[in-house]
Amino acid sequence: MQKSLTNPNASFGAMPVFMTAISTILGAILFLRFGWAIGNVGFIGVITIIIIGHLVTIPTALAVAEIATNQKVQGGGAYYIISRSFGLNIGGAIGIALYLSQAISVAFYIIAFGEAFDALIPYLDISIDPVIFKKLVTLLMMGILSAVVLIRGANIGMKALYVVVGMLFLSLFFLFLGSPTSEATTFELNEKVSDPKPFFYVFTILFPAFTGIAAGLGLSGDLKDPKRSIPRGTLWATLIGMIVYIGVAYKMTVSATTGELASDQLIMQRIAIWGPIIPIGLAAATLSSAIGSVLVAPRTLQAIGFDDIFPYPILNCWLAKGKEKDNDPVNGTIVTIIIAFFFVGIGDVNFVAQIISMFFMVTYGVICLISFLEHFAADPSFRPTFKHNRWYYSLAGAIFSFWLMFKMDATYAFMSIVIMGIIYLIISKYRPERRGLEKLFKGVMFQLSRQIQIFVQQANKEEEGYNWRPFAVCVSADSFERQSAFDLLGWISHKYGFGTYIHYVQGMLNYENNIKAGGMLDRLINRAKGSKTRVYIDTIISPSYTSAIAQVIQLSGLSGKGSNLILFEFPSDNPSSLKNALDNYSLFNSCKMDVCFLNTSLKGFGYKKEIHVWVGRHDFYNANLMILLAYIILGHPDWKKGFIKIYFLAPSQDFGSERKKWLDLIKSGRLPISPANVQMILFGEGDDKEEIIRTKSHDADLTITGFTNDDIKGGAERFTRYDGMGNILFVNAHRKKEIE
Repeated sequence: MQKSLTNPNASFGAMPVFMTAISTILGAILFLRFGWAIGNVGFIGVITIIIIGHLVTIPTALAVAEIATNQKVQGGGAYYIISRSFGLNIGGAIGIALYLSQAISVAFYIIAFGEAFDALIPYLDISIDPVIFKKLVTLLMMGILSAVVLIRGANIGMKALYVVVGMLFLSLFFLFLGSPTSEATTFELNEKVSDPKPFFYVFTILFPAFTGIAAGLGLSGDLKDPKRSIPRGTLWATLIGMIVYIGVAYKMTVSATTGELASDQLIMQRIAIWGPIIPIGLAAATLSSAIGSVLVAPRTLQAIGFDDIFPYPILNCWLAKGKEKDNDPVNGTIVTIIIAFFFVGIGDVNFVAQIISMFFMVTYGVICLISFLEHFAADPSFRPTFKHNRWYYSLAGAIFSFWLMFKMDATYAFMSIVIMGIIYLIISKYRPERRGLEKLFKGVMFQLSRQIQIFVQQANKEEEGYNWRPFAVCVSADSFERQSAFDLLGWISHKYGFGTYIHYVQGMLNYENNIKAGGMLDRLINRAKGSKTRVYIDTIISPSYTSAIAQVIQLSGLSGKGSNLILFEFPSDNPSSLKNALDNYSLFNSCKMDVCFLNTSLKGFGYKKEIHVWVGRHDFYNANLMILLAYIILGHPDWKKGFIKIYFLAPSQDFGSERKKWLDLIKSGRLPISPANVQMILFGEGDDKEEIIRTKSHDADLTITGFTNDDIKGGAERFTRYDGMGNILFVNAHRKKEIE
């Protein structure tokens, strides 16, 4: 016994893929339910069903051909493709549902095999009920099929498949040579019985006829050259199946009345040139489909076990094992046979068909979605040699698949999704390291962000034409000593803007420093995950702080626009670290940037409750920006219990007019500031502004005040006069911001 996904002696080519697919397409549904469908929805209705069905299956076939020629598809067929694209957890959830539908399909076709004996029962001298007789026949046939597959494996199954497919096409040939029944007189395009079944109910019953794609794909581990065999076999089976179905629909419509078609499930034998060939063909069709399903389902289960999807390692190992000689999944076959026997015991063709349809529809939709996302992601590694698919084919196939699920039966569709969701949660609980869609969606998000950035750049006008929002950048060499600047940038960029945090590494750009910077970036990203921040993080290596700043402020950054606000941080006990920012202030002016200095203290941001904004007579440009920043910070969940207080320093003669002006602005600007929190403070020429702020805002969690270009000339001392307070944000606006 061995654990592998491929047959070391794989020798199958495109023909076994074609045979497995076509035997499922032209199977039990064609013989037992096609006439019934015509009787209920008419010729036009059936043609519509065929077209709608192929709007799903043709894009899926193209997607399968494309994906199969881009990667080596090992054992597991559709499951392998899905799991390698969406990740093992989601792939496992869909794969288990796919496997169950394949295993149930075996029962479906064996049940249908029993229906072939309806024509034989009148000639048999039996005393038992015909229903019980057919049940015994199906159980016996299931036993024989199980023994053959378990003893002889895939090779004998494939040899038998050639024989029964030959009988299938012979019976169809005899059907086309047949004549109309005595009651058939005219050809009516849309004639149907008086009390027809709903269109999508009929579609649900017929849809298993279109599920041959997954059947052929399931042999991937036994193919000598999957990249060649899968596209050829799948596409030819899909095309020929569609042609045959249209031809049979026309033949049956012109050969029998709607009443005959709806009531006699073996109406074909009354039309065929030799009637007995139809039960023989039905038996051949159902057996061929059952053989195809019993070969494919265990290989899907084997691949699921190989990927350790189930929470029990012993079970995974047992399912993944195959025979030493050819890796035939004998253990998976045993499980499949047990499931098939259970549903054979149920014996309801329509019930089983509805279950199969839902799970296969999900599989087809996901395969089309994978193809579409691969096209959209434009990953250079996605280079299929099959070039005939287009992204809009795959998108249409995915949309039709999921839409049809709910049109067919919303209850079954909802239950199918819930079942797969539960399976996914169980798998993720035991395999949390595999969670997520990053593998496929990483490229999609890259392309989406790239297109958005290009659009923003091309559509960008002068900033004055826009409502202001922060495109903030912070440059710091002390990222691992203090957290405050990183937190503040995260609050500013949480909802209303973009934030880029740059850790400065002093030195020349060389291999050693690049490795060092990479390690620091990993640490910062891990820390950011813990804080759930939405800041983009990077590092910059430069011999001087000036050159680092010059590079940073010229880059467009993540937003696609240039940065319009730069943030620096310095501690109260070490104001010398502010010197780098002050020395380079001319750079910020040349780039028309708003500038913020964050003075951090031991109190930090306290309880994240009170934000005090101080507006002085020199804050003509700064005032609105300070208020907007306070409002933006308050919008972060960390400040959900916070509030803003605004203090205006004004001469006594301006009290009334100034207060009214600011209250009107706050009201018209729709800012969450209570009038009671707007205070006017008398401020004369000789008053000490810093002392007033220390007194009023000593217990504030964040204080925001403005500064001017003249304050820069005073050096760091201007920003270090607030001992004992919490964090203070100094703001200088390049231009006045409008609050609308």
